[in-house]
Amino acid sequence: MSTKSRTRSKTRLSRSLGIALTPKAAKYLEKRPYGPGEHGRTRRKQDSDYAVRLREKQRLRAQYGIREAQLRNVFQEARRTEGMTGENLVELLEMRLDALVLRAGFARTTAQARQMVVHRHILVDGQLVDRPSFRVKPGQLIHVKPKSEGMEPFQVAAAGGHVDVLPKTPGYLEVELDKLQARLVRRPKRAEVPVTCEVQLVVEYYAAR
Repeated sequence: MSTKSRTRSKTRLSRSLGIALTPKAAKYLEKRPYGPGEHGRTRRKQDSDYAVRLREKQRLRAQYGIREAQLRNVFQEARRTEGMTGENLVELLEMRLDALVLRAGFARTTAQARQMVVHRHILVDGQLVDRPSFRVKPGQLIHVKPKSEGMEPFQVAAAGGHVDVLPKTPGYLEVELDKLQARLVRRPKRAEVPVTCEVQLVVEYYAAR
């Protein structure tokens, strides 16, 4: 798929879910705050409970750019973990390496963060990690491979090039952007995670299946 059609499909998905998945989609949503297609402007008929829960689950999945099976696995783990399942779910997703690469400001979008990991540019405590789903533990240091630091995307990031489009750095991350490194200082708390989602509806969606 070309970059152009990928951008277009992300924008369509953003419009149908009502959340901006990329900075470009955010601009688009400001201009057209309704769903895609010819019926996008007409107010949705009252959605069923199932449709509302499904959309909320799709929103969460889209914001982390993960497959259904991955989300379901993390949900099962969240359910087994002490505490509230919905909050656990977001907290576990947020500890993914690609999510933290994005939050640290090394990348502009989730897709770019994942690409950086897959293309072997990211180290965790000095070890190369190429799995976007790798779970970072509190205390671990995420940093760009020294050989990759000179590449344009990382130079842009180090100069703070994404600061204007990303949410403010959350309290669970200590970031030294000029050094292209970030440390997960503690487990994220749901309230601090910059993700738009009614997590209780996601829990209800899976509980009913």
